[in-house]
Amino acid sequence: MTIETDTTPPTSPPLNKGGEGAVSSTRERGFRARRTLWPVVLLLLSCLASSGCMHRRLTIRSDPPGAAVMVDGVEVGYTPASIDYTYYGTREITLTKEGYKTLTTPIKLSTPWYEVFPLEFVTENFALTKINDRREITYAMTRENLEPSQNVENRANNLRSEALRSEIAP
Repeated sequence: MTIETDTTPPTSPPLNKGGEGAVSSTRERGFRARRTLWPVVLLLLSCLASSGCMHRRLTIRSDPPGAAVMVDGVEVGYTPASIDYTYYGTREITLTKEGYKTLTTPIKLSTPWYEVFPLEFVTENFALTKINDRREITYAMTRENLEPSQNVENRANNLRSEALRSEIAP
C-alpha cells in the first residue's frame, strides 16, 4: 500500500475581505489613477516638446546706405546691418562713411511686457511658438562740409610765409 502525500503548499484565499467585488474596486482605482495621470503626463510631454524660443534682432539702416556700423565698439558690417542680441538695454551705435559726419548715438532697447519677470520664464521656455522681437532703426547722416582744396592750400601757404618771416625778423 502506497501513501501519497501532497508537497505543494496550500493556497490561501485572497486577503481582501470583499471577494470579487474588492478585486474589481481595486481595478477601478487603478483605472482612475491612470485617468488622472494622463493629463499630467501630457502636460510634462508638451513642456518638454515645446519650442519656447525667443529671437531678438536689431536692424540698423542709414541714409545714405553703406555706412560702417559699430555697436558698442564692435564693427558689425555696413548698413543695412542686422545683429542678434540677448539682453535689452542701452547700446552705443556709431556710423561712419566717407564724406559724411561720424554719427555716434545711444539707443535704448526697452523690454517688452512679455519679457518682464516672472512672465519671461514662461515666454522663453514654454511658448508654443517662436517669438520674434525685431527692431529697426534708421539714421540720416549729414554731409561733411569740406573746404575746397584751393582754400586749404592758400591757408597753408600763408601760414608758411608767416612762419618764415618770424624766423628772419629779429
